Amino acid sequence: MSTTTSLGASPAAAPRRPAASPGYWQGVWRRLRHDRVTLACAAVLLLMLFAILAAPLIAPADPYQTSMIRRLKPVGFGNHLLGTDELGRDMLTRLLYGGRLSWFLGITPVVIAFGIGGTLGIIAGFAGGWVNMLIMRVTDVFYAFPSVLLAVAISGALGAGVFNAILSLTLVFIPQIIRVAESTTTSVRALDYVEAARGSGAGALTIVRVHVLPNVLGPIFVYATSLISVSMIIASGLSFLGLGTKPPEAEWGLMLNTLRSAIYSQPVIAMLPGLCIFVTSMAFNLVSDGLRAAMDVRN
Repeated sequence: MSTTTSLGASPAAAPRRPAASPGYWQGVWRRLRHDRVTLACAAVLLLMLFAILAAPLIAPADPYQTSMIRRLKPVGFGNHLLGTDELGRDMLTRLLYGGRLSWFLGITPVVIAFGIGGTLGIIAGFAGGWVNMLIMRVTDVFYAFPSVLLAVAISGALGAGVFNAILSLTLVFIPQIIRVAESTTTSVRALDYVEAARGSGAGALTIVRVHVLPNVLGPIFVYATSLISVSMIIASGLSFLGLGTKPPEAEWGLMLNTLRSAIYSQPVIAMLPGLCIFVTSMAFNLVSDGLRAAMDVRN
């Protein structure tokens, strides 16, 4: 009776990779709890996220209200905690509202690229053959150009605007995620537990859903989080060059551009948007490094 039950087991009962087990994720969480740098950076990001989302409630002024009388006032002037910009607008308010757009431009392209690039990479890695060659050769075409140059070229061809900036950044990041997803899926496909599932008669969709996805989404997600800081920096660069956000919208890269003339008269005011970009990108990078270390099974 027991032999019959064993031979009649469903394909989904094939052995799975231990990395996807609950014990593995408990180990990941345990290592993260002891990583003070990652936790501190995550706390900084959560605090910044709360501040920019609550900008309408905590911002001290209207982000678009100008006053030539109060232009380029220093930090701590009157009711302006961080001074004013070149048009007399409150800097703290502009930074809070600018963070909304900067975070949106940094995260949205990565999320879209994660969905599209991850799907194409998994298909290429699992299917192999001509499917793999077709997807990866098209991906290699995008690798012929540096990321920044490609983003500038696409944005320049499409024109300035938030939507075009998101589109250009998405096209830049999709090939990078495809390559990571394809490499991870190819290595997982060759493991014994996938071969056992295939030998037991499981279909391709079942193998991908039950055995491949739980073990490749983690590495792809960790790599995608490392791209958020890059996306934010490139998006700010596009706005700085006039290829992203248009005035009078508040966005950290655009604020750097408009405050260029104040670098000698009010250097502290001029560096505040750049400081926000630096802190945010470094925090995302360190959180990504912490996640990568925590998910390493050798730890």
